[in-house]
Amino acid sequence: MIKKRIIVCLDVKDGRTTKGVKFQNNVDIGDPVEMAKKYYEQGVDELVFYDIMASARGRGPILELIARVASQVFIPFCVGGGIGSIEDIRSTILAGAEKISLNSQAVKNPELIRKGAEVFGNQCIVLGMDAKKDETAPSGYRVYINGGRVKTDYDALDWAKKAVELGAGEIVLNSIDADGMRNGYEINLTRMIAENVPVPVIASGGGGTSEHLADVLKDGKADAALIASMVHSMGYTVGGIKEDLNKLGVPVRL
Repeated sequence: MIKKRIIVCLDVKDGRTTKGVKFQNNVDIGDPVEMAKKYYEQGVDELVFYDIMASARGRGPILELIARVASQVFIPFCVGGGIGSIEDIRSTILAGAEKISLNSQAVKNPELIRKGAEVFGNQCIVLGMDAKKDETAPSGYRVYINGGRVKTDYDALDWAKKAVELGAGEIVLNSIDADGMRNGYEINLTRMIAENVPVPVIASGGGGTSEHLADVLKDGKADAALIASMVHSMGYTVGGIKEDLNKLGVPVRL
C-alpha cells in the first residue's frame, strides 16, 4: 500500500517564517532554517518553502536562504515563489531544492511548465494552485494568483488538467477559503482534482486536527497533506500526527 505523505509548509516573508489566515494578517513565527531542522528531526516526509511576496514584488527566489534551509534537511524539498524562468528553476535546484513550485508565474506563462518539465523532468515541476469558491466557474472554484490577491479567468479543474498536460508532475492544491481556518480541508475540491488528474495531489489549507488529515487523505483522495499551523503553533509534532493517522487507518511512514 502506498504510504501517504505529511508535508510541512514554511511561508516565508522578508526572510522569516510567517503565518496568516486566508492569506492575510501574517505574523512572524520564527527562523525558517531552525524550523526546517526541527521538522526534519520530527520525521516530516517533505518540506515546502514558499516565498509569499516574491511574485507580488516582482523578484526572484532568495537563493542564500534556500541553500541554508536545504543544508538542514535530507528529504525532498520544494521551493516556490518568484520562479519565473528556466534560469530561476536551475539556480533554485542548484541551491538545494529537489522540486520547484510554479503558481502565479505558471498562470502568467504556462510554457514555463512545459519547458521546466522538458529540461528538469516532470518530477521536478509542481503546480501550486490557490483556488477559491466561485459559482461562476464551471467547477465551482476559481484560480487566484499573487498570494490570493488577484482573480484569474481560470477554472480550477480546467487549469489543473492543462498544467498536467503541459508537464506538471504533482499539484499542491490550496483552498483559500480554508487556509489558516483550522476547520478541515476543502474535501470536495481536493477529491474533484484528485479524481481528474493522473498525478499526485497534495491537499493544503485548513488542517487543524489529525482527523482532518485522515479525512482528506481518505475521503479527499489526496496523496499527501500539507500542514503549517498545527506544528507551528498548535502543539502538534509530525511524529504525533503520524501516530494518530496510523491509528486512524491511514498508511504513513512511521
